[in-house]
Amino acid sequence: MAEITLTPKDQPATGMDAECICPDVFAGKGTEEIGNLEVYYGNRTGKLSDFFEISGEAGATAEETVIVIAGDVPGTKRIGQEMSAGEIVVKGSAGMYVGIRMSGGRITVEGDVDAFCGQRMLGGEIHIKGSAGNRLGSAYRGDWRGMRGGKIVVEGSCGSEPGTFMQGGTIWIKGDCGAFPGAHARKGLIVIEGECAGRPGAQAIGGNLVMMNPVELLPGFVREEEVEDPEIGGEKFQGSFTRYSGHHVDPRAKMSIYVKV
Repeated sequence: MAEITLTPKDQPATGMDAECICPDVFAGKGTEEIGNLEVYYGNRTGKLSDFFEISGEAGATAEETVIVIAGDVPGTKRIGQEMSAGEIVVKGSAGMYVGIRMSGGRITVEGDVDAFCGQRMLGGEIHIKGSAGNRLGSAYRGDWRGMRGGKIVVEGSCGSEPGTFMQGGTIWIKGDCGAFPGAHARKGLIVIEGECAGRPGAQAIGGNLVMMNPVELLPGFVREEEVEDPEIGGEKFQGSFTRYSGHHVDPRAKMSIYVKV
């Protein structure tokens, strides 16, 4: 694997769209060519080298390329957009839209991420060691196509509406979660180890939610059975769970919510 390092310089106050920070884009390019890639901030365009010191080398292919961002870049958006292979490591926090529409590879963020991380994700892995903002693994606003594959793990807490219109894959939140996880979900698995602010599975018709703490469910969910050490969505869980089905306001409802007893 070839590793290329981006060390942040002064960042634009307006934030920056930098979808070029992606192994698929860097692969086969030298540092000068990478430095000349366009970024967008406010109503301006600039070069990646305006905002990062660039060192190391990219691989010949995306699969052979590791990108390391050596510091906090909370205003840098779209890191890893549409990546298909390789690896990105952010040694700090990152902005909105990390890993949107990615289909492969791995992204690790050692700090926090802002909203819309993993939006419309197709495959690969995102590991967030801090916390995540709203709409993790969701659809775009006004769209019905959410995350379809891959896995997102959040070590900290998560904002509201993770997995909105989810159609596959796994979201695992080890801390607390905001309201409306799995809203409108069709398929996939969401696990919440901490407290949930409420309304899980609102208007969902499929998929699985696993809640490790008690939570008040919407009236459309019906208690079905008690299960021990279940295997759910390919993951094994220890202990006793109550399974609820719903959301029965929709005749197509096939979602299950498992609440640990």
